[in-house]
Amino acid sequence: MAEFSFLTKYIFGTGIEEINLNSWDDIEVQYSDGTNVKLDEKFESPDHAINVVRRMLHVSGMVLDNTSPVILGHLSKNIRIAVLKTPLVDEDVGVAASIRIVNAQKLQKEDFVKSGTATDEMMNLLSALVRYGVSTTVAGATSSGKTTLTGWLLSTIPDEKRVFTIENGSRELDLVKRDENGKVINKVVHTITRESEEKSKSISQDDLLDISLRFHPDYIVVGEMRSSEADSAQEAARTGHTVVTTIHSNSCESTWRRMVTLCKRKYPNVDDKVILNLVTEAFPIVVYAKQLENKQRSIMEIMECEIKPDGKREYHSLYQYRITENRLENGEFIIKGAHEKVADISKTLQRRLLENGMPQSELNALMKGGKSA
Repeated sequence: MAEFSFLTKYIFGTGIEEINLNSWDDIEVQYSDGTNVKLDEKFESPDHAINVVRRMLHVSGMVLDNTSPVILGHLSKNIRIAVLKTPLVDEDVGVAASIRIVNAQKLQKEDFVKSGTATDEMMNLLSALVRYGVSTTVAGATSSGKTTLTGWLLSTIPDEKRVFTIENGSRELDLVKRDENGKVINKVVHTITRESEEKSKSISQDDLLDISLRFHPDYIVVGEMRSSEADSAQEAARTGHTVVTTIHSNSCESTWRRMVTLCKRKYPNVDDKVILNLVTEAFPIVVYAKQLENKQRSIMEIMECEIKPDGKREYHSLYQYRITENRLENGEFIIKGAHEKVADISKTLQRRLLENGMPQSELNALMKGGKSA
């Protein structure tokens, strides 16, 4: 185990999601239950903090110095680190860093329902949509539960379907299934990007999306859309592949607009409306998740964008989380609410599910709030 001063026990411990170094003497730990704790421990000096962070970055072959004061690296396949040093931060700060530790949680549907993240009916719908070829985007801010929800959705894909995952710098998804003898029983190819100081040696998400098409996948998973790979993802989704991805945004509707912004990084001169038409065709379903002030993670809305025969887009909210009480009591947030069904999926989407192989009996059960087989 690498030695990273007092941070070692937190980095390689359990139940920790993030370690934030605001300065050499201000370190905060975020636990998986959403609580944040300021540590009493600190580095000996700004230089000590910089040296420890340099050791971390050495693992991924990155060098932190005055010519490269901004670094994105990783410690292992599930630990990524973002770093800033002087002159971008004050000399008396030394270094600022965010260490993200991804411990893939293999939750069951019942766990989401019990915690209030969603209802059984909502989870059944999302699983059926992905199973029968409807490309879906899970949106939200950091720590909203996007990756955990996405991981569960992908775990419901039949084992005979081939899944190709693309993640940026570190692995968050773990979809390989094995039987009691250790034999792999599903078809998954996990890939991650590679950063290099030599641009020609870097492998981006966009590069991996292009490569993925040569593997003849049934599903392509983009861990997080954050740049021009959004255009390649929507192109893949509109040409016969089921694409599941996550994205940072503030609502369902703003998610499609965020996709437009990302796509324009590749094609800045294309009209926004043209790109919006493409991304809404590619990703008809958006799921918006949020971590509330009481640290509860909830799906706030599921929305469909329906394309009418004349090409007009109509946005339908399918489910919403409605807050009925929100108060502060003894320094703690008390939030109460419930998920409500707003509308059925459109006739257009129902027809698409049937065309993609869903038996009529399953669709009937789904529309009644039952489980798709």
